Amino acid sequence: MARLVVLLRGVNLVRRNRIAMPAFREALEEAGYEDVSTYVQSGNAVLSSRKSAKRVQSEIGQLLADRFGLDVAVLVRTRAELAAVVERNPFGKVATDPKLYQVTFLEVAPSAEVLHKLEAAAAGKERVAQVGRELYAWHADGVGRSKLAALIAGKGLGVTATARNWTTVTKLLEMVDR
Repeated sequence: MARLVVLLRGVNLVRRNRIAMPAFREALEEAGYEDVSTYVQSGNAVLSSRKSAKRVQSEIGQLLADRFGLDVAVLVRTRAELAAVVERNPFGKVATDPKLYQVTFLEVAPSAEVLHKLEAAAAGKERVAQVGRELYAWHADGVGRSKLAALIAGKGLGVTATARNWTTVTKLLEMVDR
């Protein structure tokens, strides 16, 4: 049985797309997923399934719509894929604050044009790198006023995406290994 990480986009932000993590966990268990646990309120779950990551992604998207009335993007990574994200860590030597270091998980890699726009938006000590289906972004001077962060968070990527800070990424890997 494979261990999978489920990442929801845009839940529990202000008053939009509210879902309690205990209710989400219960819904996943009732849907037949095993060893389900959640992390923080931003839509992170770890579970076990015999189904492919792609199928789990589709099923959970439908489950959220049917049970909670939510139309949110769902991305799923296998344990091996998440471990590779952590292992690659292109900014490990410069990203000194895990809250300012983000990984954006993408359904598919962005176009070269989008990547060029992101690189051009990086200001000062900011850095961005695309490796496979992930974008790594180091926001040395903070995320809040970063034009790069705003571009990544918006719909300008042209692909389904959701970001997590480095603390969350490494915690999810810890959880998937339990």
